[in-house]
Amino acid sequence: MGALDGVLVVSLEQAVAAPLCTARLAEAGARVIKIERAEGDFARGYDHVVDGESAYFVWLNRGKESLVLDIKQPEDAALLDRLLAQADVFVQNLAPGAAARAGFGSEALRARHPRIITVDISGYGEDGPARDMKAYDFLIQCETGLAAITGGVNEAGRVGVSVADIACGMNAHAAVLQALIARGRNGEGSAIAVSLFDAIADWMTVPLLHYDYAGRAPTRAGLHHATIAPYGAYACGDGRQVVLAIQNEREWLGFCTGVLLDVELAGDPRFVSNSARCANRPALDAVIDGVFRELDTAAVIARLSAAGTAYASLNEIADLSRHPQLRRVDALTPHGRAALPASPVRWSGTTPTIGEVPAIGANSATIRTEFS
Repeated sequence: MGALDGVLVVSLEQAVAAPLCTARLAEAGARVIKIERAEGDFARGYDHVVDGESAYFVWLNRGKESLVLDIKQPEDAALLDRLLAQADVFVQNLAPGAAARAGFGSEALRARHPRIITVDISGYGEDGPARDMKAYDFLIQCETGLAAITGGVNEAGRVGVSVADIACGMNAHAAVLQALIARGRNGEGSAIAVSLFDAIADWMTVPLLHYDYAGRAPTRAGLHHATIAPYGAYACGDGRQVVLAIQNEREWLGFCTGVLLDVELAGDPRFVSNSARCANRPALDAVIDGVFRELDTAAVIARLSAAGTAYASLNEIADLSRHPQLRRVDALTPHGRAALPASPVRWSGTTPTIGEVPAIGANSATIRTEFS
C-alpha cells in the first residue's frame, strides 16, 4: 500500500518538470491522470531509443493514465471540470496565464473547490519582467549563470542532464507533500507556484553569495572544485583518471601521509589550509601529478582507500550501465519492457509497484465513462 493511495492527481503536463513531480506522486500510490493533446506530450517525440519510445517519456510517465483532451472544446472542458471536482491535486505547466484563460486558473479552481491543491509550474514565475519568456532547461542554465560556472577553464558548458527541469519538479513534489499534510490538519487546499528559474537560482546561492559579499564569483575549474583543493580529477600512470576529494585538514593530513607518502607536506605553508591550497593550486597539482603518474590506477585507488581518502572513478555512461551499485527495475512500455534505474528512495520492507508507461490516450475511454 502506497502512502498516497486514494489521492487523485490530475495533470495538464508536458516535457519534464511537471511529469517528474507527478511521477513521484504516482510512485507513492497516487492515481495520476495525465492529460495530453491528440498528438501527445511532445516529450514523446524527443527520441525513440527505448524500443520506439522516448527515453524521457519512459522515465517520467510510468504508472500514469493517459487521457486525451482538447480543453478548448466545451465537452472536454466540462470533463476536466468534473475530474477536478474530485481531484486532490491539479498540476499544470502551460504557458503563464493559459490555464486561467481556459477557466482552470488556480484562483478560480480553489474558489470552486477549496480542498484542491493547485500547482502552477512555469519557466520564470507568474509575474516579473521575464514572466512571458520561453523557458527550456538549457536556456535557464544560461540565464541563471549556471553555465558560466560549468565547463572547462576556457569555455562555459551545459550540465549534461536537465537540471532546471529536475530541480523544479523536485520542488513541486515536495511542496505537494507539504500541502497534503497541511490539508490534513486544516482541511484546506493550497495554491503552489514553482519555476525553473527560481529552482536554479536557489541552487546558485553559494556562487551568488561569493559574488555579492566577496566581489568575485567562482571561476570555471573543469574537473576540479572551484573553491576546495585538492578536489578533482588526476591522471594515473596508465592514463586513466581518478577523482579525489579533501574536505578538511584531517583528511589532508591522511592524504599526505598515506597517499603522497610525505607527511611533512601537510605542514607546508603553501598547503596548510584550504585557502592556501586554492591559492597555490598549480604547485599542489604538480605534487599530486608527480606521485600519481608513477602509479597505475589500481595502485592509486589502493592508497586512497587505505588512507580513507574519498575518491571516485571518472566513469563513462557505459561504466554506469554495468556499475555493481546500480539498481534497476523493469517497466512495461507500449512496445515492450525498459530497464530503468530503481527509485532513489528505499523504503524498509516495501517493494514499490512499477506502473506501465501509457500509450497516447490509453485510458481515455474508461476515464470518460467513469467521469461522465
